[in-house]
Amino acid sequence: MQAIAARDTHNWSSFNQCKEQLLKENSNYLETVERQEDLLELALLIFEHSDFHSRWEVAKVFKRLGSVAIPKLVEILSDDTLDEELRWYAVRILGELKNESAIPVLIELIQTDDSEELKSMASVALGQLGSKAILSLSSLLAYSDTRFLATQALCYIRNKETILPLLSVAEDSQVAVRVAAIEALSSFHDSRVLAVLLRSLDDESAQVRRTVVTGLGYRRDLHNSELDLVALLQPKLYDCDSIVASAAVVALSRMGNDAAAHHLYQFLLSQKAPLQLQIETIRALTWVGTISGLEYLQQALNIIRSKTLCEQIVTVLGRVQQSDLIHKAADILLEMLHQKHPACSIDTVRSAIALSLGQLGRVDAVEPLTTLLNDSNTQVRLHALAALKNLARLNYLP
Repeated sequence: MQAIAARDTHNWSSFNQCKEQLLKENSNYLETVERQEDLLELALLIFEHSDFHSRWEVAKVFKRLGSVAIPKLVEILSDDTLDEELRWYAVRILGELKNESAIPVLIELIQTDDSEELKSMASVALGQLGSKAILSLSSLLAYSDTRFLATQALCYIRNKETILPLLSVAEDSQVAVRVAAIEALSSFHDSRVLAVLLRSLDDESAQVRRTVVTGLGYRRDLHNSELDLVALLQPKLYDCDSIVASAAVVALSRMGNDAAAHHLYQFLLSQKAPLQLQIETIRALTWVGTISGLEYLQQALNIIRSKTLCEQIVTVLGRVQQSDLIHKAADILLEMLHQKHPACSIDTVRSAIALSLGQLGRVDAVEPLTTLLNDSNTQVRLHALAALKNLARLNYLP
């Protein structure tokens, strides 16, 4: 009553005091109020006359009121003369309430409203409603102007019931629709999905190709005697679009086998990739997690003449963490120093070797690192000292 009187007399100072009192009340307040309609009216007043932050806070009151608040929120949403921010909040709260009675008005908003921001929020809200909204969303897939938002909402739900509607638009004429559908379908371990994923590897859109390559990278379970997933991903290393090639590098690194490491090594030596992609491939050869991946890096050191790439190889060897690979990585670095590998003539490479040996924790690296303390380059000496200190810490040496 105080808030209503303050509003009617434009006493905004008193109105703000009422608002602050409501927002600061403890959680038990809402549970003990007998007349929820009065509380709803106060919340609506604050909602209408407050700033963004206060609306964010009072949204919690609407959520606590639950279904009691829905008719008023629908009323706000249906009035296109109101402030767009106010309607945006109404959509957001309706989604969080997860009451299916809000579905028709949210569907209508997507179909008829002029605000892309409001329609996008309605899509999110419908996604939050979950399985209850699938049928209504599926009906929106029939229309080109609502298909993308409906697809987005179905992707958010991530329920097996969405597979069929998503499959129906996985090869849609709109790139954004295909991307969204493929990204969601990639997460389902369902036999109906595989065929469309494999076809999408050759989609005309680089965005779609990248999406399906990324999705397949998480599906090591598909690599078997019947489906050679590594062989299917390998051509994408040489895709005309670098974002697809980059996704293929990461996807192959997730396969965790010698065949994937071999393809990555061949790609590294092909000289068909820009420098940054070569660096990503070097990292990927350690991510594969096989001895062969490290052996390929060792071979690359004898072939590659790029100072940057040699330094990168030495650096990633020091980041190996798998217990069964650490000794192999250290052996490669120690061998470089003992045999005076040509790359060791580069100051930055020697510095990187020192740091990497310190990270790998091998005690037998103490002697070569001690030798590097007498190096002609100051940075090498400093890195050798830091590595020795780290070795002492890791191995409890005096």
